[in-house]
Amino acid sequence: MASFQKRGKTWQFTISAKPKPIRKGGFKTKKEAQVAAAEVEANLQKGISPHFKKESFDEYFNEWVKVYKSDISHVTLKRYNDTLETIKSYFGDKPIQEISKREYQVFLNEYGLTHAKETTRKINIHIRACVKEAIDEGIIRVDFTRDAVITGSVEAKRPEEKHLNYSESKQLMSEIYIRLDRSLGYYLLLLGLTSGMRFAEMIGLTRKDFDFKINEININKTWDYKTGKGFDKTKNDPSNRVIKMDSRTMSTFKKLFRNTPANIHNLVFFSPSSKNKVLTNEFANKILKKTLKDLNIEPISVHGLRHTHASVLLYRKVSIYFVSERLGHATIDTTLRHYSHVIKELREEDTKNTINTFEQLIV
Repeated sequence: MASFQKRGKTWQFTISAKPKPIRKGGFKTKKEAQVAAAEVEANLQKGISPHFKKESFDEYFNEWVKVYKSDISHVTLKRYNDTLETIKSYFGDKPIQEISKREYQVFLNEYGLTHAKETTRKINIHIRACVKEAIDEGIIRVDFTRDAVITGSVEAKRPEEKHLNYSESKQLMSEIYIRLDRSLGYYLLLLGLTSGMRFAEMIGLTRKDFDFKINEININKTWDYKTGKGFDKTKNDPSNRVIKMDSRTMSTFKKLFRNTPANIHNLVFFSPSSKNKVLTNEFANKILKKTLKDLNIEPISVHGLRHTHASVLLYRKVSIYFVSERLGHATIDTTLRHYSHVIKELREEDTKNTINTFEQLIV
């Protein structure tokens, strides 16, 4: 049981506990002290110890990243560190316990004035995951990120604008095969279109990752093409995967390996003239843009080939669960969010098919 004492103009509670009693003061009324004490006692019964020490938001976020994000790639870690810098610049050394829902919403609103909505959404995802852990640890009681409204002034390009349709994909595929002898970059474009891999995953491939007997590619690493540090981890655990490939793509790479010499890292997309030893993202985007322009198709980025791959599969009625696994998404929610435009169109088609099915049942 808790006891309550008045200290000057404020109230304090004391709860008998081992190894020492739990005390906290500063409550304006005895009622406030009673409510707080009841919550602490309820948490103690659940095995949750109270945390009264103030802890700055940026320090807690930094420690959270070190503990819970130790297995992410260097590129992904940099994104979390960027979020940390944003937290430092806005909240300073303010304790996480003193941040309200209103203050956090003001932060998102101000951040959104100079950033795209998608960028604001991503930083909120980082912070929300950290805050949930703080609640589980008993450091804070209220989830100040709950129901936060995501804003953004710079309109990011929508997912449906980042991919080619089925007809355009066929045109691009044919043209890539015509241009294969021009540059190794066209092999990368081919793989991006037929595998849906991330750019860092493709340039991290070695010849040993290709199994030509069963037409499979093993994806278990990336290449840090931004800093040139070499091999790195994949984005997350689900990104470590083995994907089945079409025989024509695999035959093309088998011929490439047979006709070109190996290199020091056994990399598929090795480029000795490049500072980071692999084909650059800029070069791949340049030749893709030129190829699409020659075909009178609106240009997309190399990452857009990943969106194209997924969209084509979904249009062909491939299960979204399979697509999610093939892309290496952390959860199917990620797939649903990125390809909601495709799913919406398919749902309309499914509605028509459903109606037709039952109309045809009528004798």
